Amino acid sequence: MRHKHGYRKLGRTSTHRAALLKNMAIAIIKSEKIETTIPKAKELRGYIEKLITKAGKGDFNAHRAIFSALQDKECTKKLVDEIAPKYIERNGGYTRIIKTRTRRGDAAPMAFIELV
Repeated sequence: MRHKHGYRKLGRTSTHRAALLKNMAIAIIKSEKIETTIPKAKELRGYIEKLITKAGKGDFNAHRAIFSALQDKECTKKLVDEIAPKYIERNGGYTRIIKTRTRRGDAAPMAFIELV
């Protein structure tokens, strides 16, 4: 039973889960919209919104914090220089999850997650 447990395990080890979130965050920064399962999208939402909030400061330490999380220079630069300044006036809620369909192979509920 979950009983207010802090995160979804997604059927993966902790390192696999960290790599999954990192790669999904890179994908959403590059394309600004991806399709994934609903539990993954809900877990990614908190991860990417924390990164956008950190990037909003725009200083050198923000670059370092974002790069340590993503390990991708291009995405770090795009997040700090292009994406985060759009959300300076906004207090959170940088992403939107739109439920789409059930996947044919395993009937998993799918959703789009996009930057608002």
